[in-house]
Amino acid sequence: MSKSDSQTAPPDRMPVVPAWAVPRGPVTSDADAAFLAGAALNALDTLVRMQPDWAGVWRQRLALKCAVSAVRLAGRSEDEAALRDVWVLRGSADDLGPAGRIFAAYKRLAARMATIDTKVLRELADLFAIRWGDELATIPAMIDDVNQAGRTAPFAAAAIVTELCTIRPDAEVLAWWLADWMLAQRLRWDRPVPLLMAQRASTAFRVETGRGRMRPGELGFERAVCLALAQASAEACRLAAEVARRADRLAAVAPKLRAKGAGEAIRLLLDEDAVSGALRTAKLSRWASRRLFERLIEFDAVRELSGRSTFRIYGL
Repeated sequence: MSKSDSQTAPPDRMPVVPAWAVPRGPVTSDADAAFLAGAALNALDTLVRMQPDWAGVWRQRLALKCAVSAVRLAGRSEDEAALRDVWVLRGSADDLGPAGRIFAAYKRLAARMATIDTKVLRELADLFAIRWGDELATIPAMIDDVNQAGRTAPFAAAAIVTELCTIRPDAEVLAWWLADWMLAQRLRWDRPVPLLMAQRASTAFRVETGRGRMRPGELGFERAVCLALAQASAEACRLAAEVARRADRLAAVAPKLRAKGAGEAIRLLLDEDAVSGALRTAKLSRWASRRLFERLIEFDAVRELSGRSTFRIYGL
């Protein structure tokens, strides 16, 4: 399917992970887990390659979910609403704070396929509040080794998490970020899809005794990553169908909008998880943007995400 076709494809034609590929109970065979992951990733791969015009907001919404899980791993309590506020309402000179910087790292993952070198790793270490050390400088070589081994995408993702957590247990949040990056590289996607961190507390990583969580490198960890990817792919495809429906509604009402600069606001809504109600652009004043979003609410084309009467935030 070409990109132009994908932009007009109805939501009910979005790829769906088959129900039989989503784990519904214990899976004790590595081969079975790999099969489920492969089937689920095939559906997700189809979606990624469609390149719909709303792929930006879809990836950024997945990034938000991963960021919430990463914030929990860091021992903090900020939820989706708090992270949205930190990001959307920030001033140009504002410090994002620990949780906001974690969110920034995941927004960065969703936005582009970075080259993993020392400069990027130092920047990520700062965002995740991880102490820099010589061990982190070995990550590019670690990635090369995993690639040279020719492992399939789920097992390559599991390997990078295991190897990094072995030498730097305090860098687990970075390891999961890199796992999504590795998955995108192995599948030859143009940019990563944030998936695995959001699954860290899922049943995929529950130990067989039912008590505790499986750690990187433990027996069965690769199987758990496969199951997590199957679940994450299904959730990502379901989210895509929801976003596609909302994007179709936005496209349907766009010709009715008279505000100059409405096209810029619509582009932001398709690219970002959330947009400030006080948006200002070269063609759109704060008053005009407020009126524009009010019209979009009347048309049921966007949602107000904060629940507040002031400092409002809008999104698909």
